[in-house]
Amino acid sequence: MNSAISLPRRALDRVWRSRFARNVAVVTSGTAGAQAITMAFAPLITRIYGPEAFGLLGTFMAIVAVAVPVAALAYPIAIVLPREDRDALGLVRLSATISFGVALLAAVLLAFGGDWLTATLGAESVAGYLFLIPVAMLFGAWMQIAQQWLIRKKQFGVVGRSAVAHSLILNSAKSGFGWLNPVGAVLIVLATLGHALHAALLFIGARRRYQAEATEVGIGPSTPLKELAYGHRDFPFYQSPQLLLNAASQSLPVLLLAAFFGPVIAGFYALCVQVLKAPSSVVGQAVGSVFYPHFSEAVHEGRRATPIWFKATASLGAIGFVPFVTVVVLGPWLFEFVFGSDWRVAGVFAQWLSAWMFFVFLNQPSAKAIIVYQKQHLALALNVASIFLRAGAIILGAWWLESALVAVALYSITGILHNVIFILMAYWFCASSDSRLDDNRVTF
Repeated sequence: MNSAISLPRRALDRVWRSRFARNVAVVTSGTAGAQAITMAFAPLITRIYGPEAFGLLGTFMAIVAVAVPVAALAYPIAIVLPREDRDALGLVRLSATISFGVALLAAVLLAFGGDWLTATLGAESVAGYLFLIPVAMLFGAWMQIAQQWLIRKKQFGVVGRSAVAHSLILNSAKSGFGWLNPVGAVLIVLATLGHALHAALLFIGARRRYQAEATEVGIGPSTPLKELAYGHRDFPFYQSPQLLLNAASQSLPVLLLAAFFGPVIAGFYALCVQVLKAPSSVVGQAVGSVFYPHFSEAVHEGRRATPIWFKATASLGAIGFVPFVTVVVLGPWLFEFVFGSDWRVAGVFAQWLSAWMFFVFLNQPSAKAIIVYQKQHLALALNVASIFLRAGAIILGAWWLESALVAVALYSITGILHNVIFILMAYWFCASSDSRLDDNRVTF
């Protein structure tokens, strides 16, 4: 009897693994190609611009990274969830409308309070580029909208091809303009235009699919936008602040290192994060993107979710262990060899940051599971506590101990703790949900 029951399960499991593997491979091939292009250009770009220019770019992008998550109040993330495509298209329209309003509000606030903001953050070096932040916010929101629609429709190939084209065009521009004028301003302007480029590529790829769906379901959504906004209110109330706090905690090191030690040290840190996030962008986000709609469907249909979550998390652990440990052991030598002798200090930072990034890499499925189970309020509480710990760690190392390396090390340790707790939370929700399913089946 048990073997008869297990045969269909094994068959379904094989189908799931095969489909999951194909989708991950499609997304990974695109993001891997994009990251390969970025890393191929990196030794040239680091030798053209130098640590100070990277520090200015890192400071500017740290501010942008905090602003972008609130550009559409996290409503784009909800596009994957509705059962009906009509409601998903409604969320597309809602997100686009909100992004216009938020970007306009940001422009007004920066026009009157930009000097105060840069003085408070110790980021006077980028004060002349604050007008670009609302532009980056708007196009960053549009990029999320198009990406989440494509993920909903499982058009992972379009996402991958857009990433490759964006990386090739942007890095070619950085190299070409760098030969003419290798300053941080060039990197800042190109980074802003890069948001617009990526959004345009995604929308071009999604246009046929979007138009087909709009024709099929009609011009307007079945649910009014106000009702959609209210029905998905967890996203602006919980998910958006959570993303904001998470981005702020990740931006803190660049801003504080720039304020305490100058743009060169900030540049070392910025390069470390760019390099170490590459594996997360290639595989982690690919697994998360494929995992998200499949996991959501499993929960909606009353299927067991823990095996799906565990498979995705364990796969990331197996994939990421060797590269991250390699950086822990050989970081200074690798950075000096690849990027030039000026970047050896960045390799020392990377030895600590790599341990933290490994757990960020593992966290991709857990972050999506928290959204599906609508536990954003708990994740928000964790992020609030975490940001105070991370800020304290950076200030302790930079201000009291006057050591950039100690600041980076303490920040990495608190980041590891945060991600471990987050992963355990996701496992608890999966296991609790499966336990209730099993109890209902026994009762029935």
